[in-house]
Amino acid sequence: MAIVCRGAKKQKISHERPSSPLRNGDYFISNTYQSTIYRNGMVACVEMCFFCFDVLYCHLNQFEPPKSPNFPNDRYPLFVTWKIGKDRRLRGCIGTFNAMNLHLGLREYALTSASKDSRFSPITREEFSKLHVSVSILRHFEEGEDYLDWEIGKHGIHIEFTTEKGSKRTATYLPEVALEQGWDHIQTIDSLLRKGGFKGTITKEIRHSIRLTRYRSEKIAVSYQEYKEFLQGRRC
Repeated sequence: MAIVCRGAKKQKISHERPSSPLRNGDYFISNTYQSTIYRNGMVACVEMCFFCFDVLYCHLNQFEPPKSPNFPNDRYPLFVTWKIGKDRRLRGCIGTFNAMNLHLGLREYALTSASKDSRFSPITREEFSKLHVSVSILRHFEEGEDYLDWEIGKHGIHIEFTTEKGSKRTATYLPEVALEQGWDHIQTIDSLLRKGGFKGTITKEIRHSIRLTRYRSEKIAVSYQEYKEFLQGRRC
């Protein structure tokens, strides 16, 4: 099941045409990725971000999808986040807590986060050269003892709760969200409850009733400029 990563929505998007558009065929480099083993014990690698750019470029230009990359294809939960501009405004973020093979998962969520995040219109060709992409690989899931049993900036959190009308709901924040927003534990939990659909008064009892799972995220981010330089390097 796809899960939307919640963050501050900023809707002013530039639609200028890329000053140096990629030529037909430049996208077709996915089979040359060189990450064949995990580096320093990390699953996430920069080639995953290049692959996401590849996938989106092919989609926007109606080319055949890129070939499968050479980085490992093990199964992990993952998120793909697109941001835009110098101030890196959020442009789309969707992922899954179901473990997926990385090749298929990144291919799917690179497009899903770019075109199906309900908070935003789909990313356009004109925006492509202003994008930044990040890949988050989720690992080390642990059940928290209570809603405070996690560290800001270190853990992402996934909560399960019951709304005031008796419906079961879930919500998540990646590890960087609370830190970026300057929230403490309670502010983060209360924000998650609201994002998950809880509309009643948030009390201590409500917070204590939450089932919380904490996890860690390996995050790699790449800009369009870095992607362009990667393409130029592959052609040399």
